[in-house]
Order: sequence, then C-alpha cells, then structure tokens
Amino acid sequence: MTKCESINYPSIEDIIFKLRYGIKNRRNILIVSNCLVNYKGRASSKLSEGERIIILKPDGSALIHRPKDYPPVNWQPPGSLFRVKTTNQNVVVRVFRKKENEVLEIELLEVILLAILDLKDNGEFNLFASEKDMQEAILLQPSLIEEKFRPITSERHVLPGFIDILGYDKDGRLTVIEIKRKKATKQNVLQLKKYIDSLNVEEKRNIRGILVAPELGKGSQELLLSLGYESRIISPQECSAILNKQKTNTKIDYFFKK
Repeated sequence: MTKCESINYPSIEDIIFKLRYGIKNRRNILIVSNCLVNYKGRASSKLSEGERIIILKPDGSALIHRPKDYPPVNWQPPGSLFRVKTTNQNVVVRVFRKKENEVLEIELLEVILLAILDLKDNGEFNLFASEKDMQEAILLQPSLIEEKFRPITSERHVLPGFIDILGYDKDGRLTVIEIKRKKATKQNVLQLKKYIDSLNVEEKRNIRGILVAPELGKGSQELLLSLGYESRIISPQECSAILNKQKTNTKIDYFFKK
C-alpha cells in the first residue's frame, strides 16, 4: 500500500474493503461522510443526519468533527475496538469498549471521501513556558535574576498596567522585573520604563529595572543601557525545566509523606 489511498464517493463494497483493511493493518482512517451517530454508555445520545469528518486512529481512538468548532461532537478514547457491518444498505462503523459497555455507532449514509493513511510520527513534543510560567519559575528560583534577589510581589498594579515581579536586590534596592517570552523589542524596554516611572511617583526613590527575555532585538540593548536598565537572558525552555522539576519534587514529597 502507498502512503495514502483515497477514494471520492466510494461504493459500499469499496468502503467495507478499505475500512476493514485499514483497521486490520492499524492505519489512520479519514472519512468525510453524511452520517448518523448513536452513542450508548455512561449516558446516551443521538446525532441526526449531517456531513462530518470522522477520524479512526490505530490506538483505538475515534473522533467525529462537525464542519465548525474545534472539539469533536462525539469521541471514544484509545483502546476502543472497531467493527464494520452493514445496516439498511449502509455501512456502519461500530466503536466499542467492552469493559465499560460503551458503544458508538456511525452509520455512513453517503461517503464523500475515504482515505487510508500510513502515517509515522516519532517527533518529540515540547511545550515551552508561557510568560506566566516564566514568572512562576523566577518566583520559585529568584537566583535566575541574581543571587540574593528577593521577590516581594507579582502582578503589582501601577497606572500603565501590571509589573510582572517586584522585589529587592542584594543591596536592598527596589527592582522591577519585566518578562517577555519572545525576543525583546525597544517597545518592551519603553514599557519597562513606564512601569518604573509610575512606581517612582509612588515610591520617590531610585528603582532598578531588569528586562527578562530569551534574546534582545535590534536596538533594545542600546536603549536599555541608555536608560540605565539591565537585561537577563532567560529562555522559556529553561523555565519549563524548573517548573517540571518542581512538579516532580512535589510528587516525590507527596509519596514520601504518604
């Protein structure tokens, strides 16, 4: 079989043959069809006639999507079993979990497209930290900024917005931390300045400013220096590792406490 075999408006015989082949050989199966859907299990539901996208995966998961909205309207988790039969001169795909007594039946009234796909994916998935996660990582490990940095609050409200982290450095100097997940721009430097200027009105003292980002964009380093501010190069990946380590340690502590 090739990487992808697809048929437009296949016959019932072709549908049955291709589906059974795809299920037996653990292929990804994509069906675009006018269909009816019935579910019985923890609850029960009926989905009346409509054109939908049906995905059957070799791990036993099944998803039925409407033409709009991102979540599936019906689904079954990995570990489900697939069977193909005919009812009322239509092909029915039965997706069931025997132990849980759940059955999802999809009656294919008119198949617009049927594709049997031999897909391979060994890629590693990495979800790196958001700005909020980077903030949490710095609060957990303030030495990311510098030794003896002491955070006192986060999301401090000032007139232009919210300061990501406010703290004291090793010399007791009030310090504003502005965090960016992507390359820092001159606009980000000016944003930091607005926060410090606003805080200066309240505090009436010299305040230190530090911009945190994975890298500095064109002109941002020069602007920081001209304003007397600093930068810390910290990546979302680094922060993600800190948070993951914290979660692991929390789990270990939990099990030891148990």
